[in-house]
Amino acid sequence: MNTKRVMGWVAFFGVAAALNWGPDYFMPSNDDDASVAAVATPAKGKTRGALPAAAATGKPAVVKDLSPAGDLFGARSWKAAPQLAIVTEQPVNVTPVVQVPTAPPMPFQFIGKIDDRSDLQVFLQNGEKIYVVRKGDVIDETWRIEGISDVELSLVYLPLHLSQTLSVGSTQ
Repeated sequence: MNTKRVMGWVAFFGVAAALNWGPDYFMPSNDDDASVAAVATPAKGKTRGALPAAAATGKPAVVKDLSPAGDLFGARSWKAAPQLAIVTEQPVNVTPVVQVPTAPPMPFQFIGKIDDRSDLQVFLQNGEKIYVVRKGDVIDETWRIEGISDVELSLVYLPLHLSQTLSVGSTQ
């Protein structure tokens, strides 16, 4: 083998050994009563699998527990654990809202009126149909004319008996 290569390996192992044993010699141990357990090779005649003998002082060898405390890969969070809220149910009494029936919007438009001395007639339009009505007339069995004045026409929606008015002119 090459002497240069051999010297390189010897230097490498020497530095590795110095780094491994150096801190033990230069840093004093804080545990005075703890002794280091040494691995001893069993002598001939001893039972196989027996534990090494205790130190010469007679105290059992203390071995430090180097296993990690807790779960190394457990989930961790900075947030506080959520507190569950206490829910108390209150019975809800829902009173049904009854809609008051209303008449539909007035379908008629005022077109004009004729005022005879004895009778007043009003012309109403609903879509394409034109009606000529007097007081008391019924239109399509739905609307009844209650009264006609110079200003307004009073109609009653017969299914609900609700009154509505329609402007038929001005006072001037």
